[in-house]
Amino acid sequence: MKKPQMMTSQADYDHTKTDQYIEKLYLNYMNQTNKPYLNVVVTGGSGFLGRRLKEFQPGWAYLSSADCDLAVSGEFTNVLQKYKPDAVVHLAAKVGGIKDNVEKQAEYYNLNTRINLNVLHESYVFGISRLLAALSTCAFPNEIDNFPYNEEDFFNGPPTVTNFSYGMSKRHLHTGCIAYRKQYGVNYSTFCPSNLYGPGDHFGEENSHFVASLVHKYANACDNEVIELWGTGTPLRQQLYVDDMCEIIPILLEKHNTDVPLIVTPDENLSINEMANILIKQLDKNIKIVYNNQLDGQFRKDGSNLMLKKMINNLKFTKFKEGIMETYSDYMENFIC
Repeated sequence: MKKPQMMTSQADYDHTKTDQYIEKLYLNYMNQTNKPYLNVVVTGGSGFLGRRLKEFQPGWAYLSSADCDLAVSGEFTNVLQKYKPDAVVHLAAKVGGIKDNVEKQAEYYNLNTRINLNVLHESYVFGISRLLAALSTCAFPNEIDNFPYNEEDFFNGPPTVTNFSYGMSKRHLHTGCIAYRKQYGVNYSTFCPSNLYGPGDHFGEENSHFVASLVHKYANACDNEVIELWGTGTPLRQQLYVDDMCEIIPILLEKHNTDVPLIVTPDENLSINEMANILIKQLDKNIKIVYNNQLDGQFRKDGSNLMLKKMINNLKFTKFKEGIMETYSDYMENFIC
């Protein structure tokens, strides 16, 4: 974009205000396209992804529930007044494992919907023109004609029943970002990470995700012990190493400027049983795994990362074999006495 020439002569005096406005538009354009966002507020700063992201972007401001209750209208505005950011990365959400999602459908829907509405609207009212929000691949349809699914499949059917409320709250967040883009011209966009795992995860909790639960159970099991896992072991999952996601977020903040729910997921698509055995085979315990045949969830939910790879050249993902060992080592170092 060519920089407009300012008119400063006496003959051009009547056009000065117009020229100043054009200059402002030009500067805003350059700021949005050529410069990184430096003053960034991150919601969900005390969560798994938020805590890890802080190690990669320590200059950003990270919010926790101690700073404000995002579910209460007006509290996020107070934070925005304090930091006066030029961008918001919205990671905050109530999350949990499959059992917790099934048993607390109303809680997941109610809390996540209120959080998302407040963050979106209060960001707009305050004048935030750039917002990047995290969705989830759980928001994609349960039944897909062809795998891997892509961004165009987002609304082509309901989410799986085991994550229905959580998935729908994420769809509503994406819908809100589209609505604010269209009506107000703000640059609000979304991305959909697959299952996150890695150092600093919520290990051993009842509502923890599969990899964290597996690491916790294996680390605390004795030799020749039997470990029980949920489901049948057959569903396929793309596990995204948290450090990969942390490296990608700043790039998305600058480059992902569309209304597409961009899928962020690795190439590997492994079964639950394969992942469990990858960990066991790398360690020296003789552990047997049994499955309880309950709450299997979706058999497949693998997404395409082609659009992401077009945006980020030479993108490499951490192999699960490497990531699970980094996660196990972190657990042994920080959680085992």
